[in-house]
Amino acid sequence: MACTAEAAFLYIEWKQTMKILLLSRYGSLGASSRMRSYQYLPYLESQGIDIKVAPLLNDEYVNGLYSGKAKPVLSILISYLKRFGIVLHSRSFDLLWVESELFPWMPALMEIILNRLSIPYVIDYDDAIFHRYDLHPNRIARFLLGGKIRSAMRNAMVVVAGSMYLADYAVRAGARRVEHIPTVVDLERYHIKEGTNAPGLNVGWIGTPMTVKYLTIVRPAMTQFLKKGDSMLSLIGAGHVNFGDLPVKIIPWSEDTEVAEVQNLDVGIMPLSDAPWEQGKCGYKLIQYMACEKPVIASPVGANIEIVENGVNGFLAGSTEEWLTALNILRDNPCLRKKMGMAGRKKVEEKYCLQVTAPKLMSVFKNTIEKENGRSFNNTGRIRSRQETG
Repeated sequence: MACTAEAAFLYIEWKQTMKILLLSRYGSLGASSRMRSYQYLPYLESQGIDIKVAPLLNDEYVNGLYSGKAKPVLSILISYLKRFGIVLHSRSFDLLWVESELFPWMPALMEIILNRLSIPYVIDYDDAIFHRYDLHPNRIARFLLGGKIRSAMRNAMVVVAGSMYLADYAVRAGARRVEHIPTVVDLERYHIKEGTNAPGLNVGWIGTPMTVKYLTIVRPAMTQFLKKGDSMLSLIGAGHVNFGDLPVKIIPWSEDTEVAEVQNLDVGIMPLSDAPWEQGKCGYKLIQYMACEKPVIASPVGANIEIVENGVNGFLAGSTEEWLTALNILRDNPCLRKKMGMAGRKKVEEKYCLQVTAPKLMSVFKNTIEKENGRSFNNTGRIRSRQETG
């Protein structure tokens, strides 16, 4: 009888798994949520982790955001109330996985309460959202919220940062532990498609209507470059953009077609202004281009400097003249485009892919839970049985 009871106990103990509550900002249409958390779910679940997903804002909100429609206040209020209720009942989870902040435009009171109640959370950043508050033009907003993200970071068990700019901020904020995990692609989706040696270039940009403003930086160079008549500019996900009579192709974005559209490019670009918010950008579109073996041209800002090895996998261009020179060089040298594209793909395979970062994220979660409550997990995400722990 005693042996039977012991076996039953061990079976129950073995079946227990690591339970994580993902508190993402958006649903699957939100680029940041999709790349920083959702694409990791299949891997984490394959490792035995039980994950519940609870986005703050739904896809309807994201569609409205991209189309410029007014944000429904009542809908946002209901979303906040739902999240408040979910967080209040989060003790059954081993860990909370928070994207950026629990409640945007509110003080970090809930993050402080979680810490006081010993409810551990890992908080993830892929943008310098602290600058929404500490650089806000309204001094009252700066006074009330300027230190919010520092507080959220200090009260977290771990801060996961998508760029070194974000990681350095977390260290200065007094975070207990900081992990640099860049925004990456899944190599199972991003394959190499051989380009053509046709004259001219298909220069491409991928993004959202929220980031299309950065194209103004490269517009003077593109205007001169495209006037030669043998090249074109493809804009994936930009929405409505007016480039006059220049040869510009507007391509709607969808998750199902984005890889194929990037594969059709000859060169990928990422212009950025050199400002505090942009310093925190993670360079994701560069990773997308490089994963498809495309050379890149980027502004020398933030993570772009980490990703682009000037003259190796692409070019860094700060002025109109530098942009134009880089475009001309790549147009006239198909062999160089191929060589740079291969170097870029190699870098993605070594550092900027899910296959590299997913095990690292899994380790962050596992180690955090073990440190917080003393539970020990095996390699499948289950609590170690008494036999395993000796």
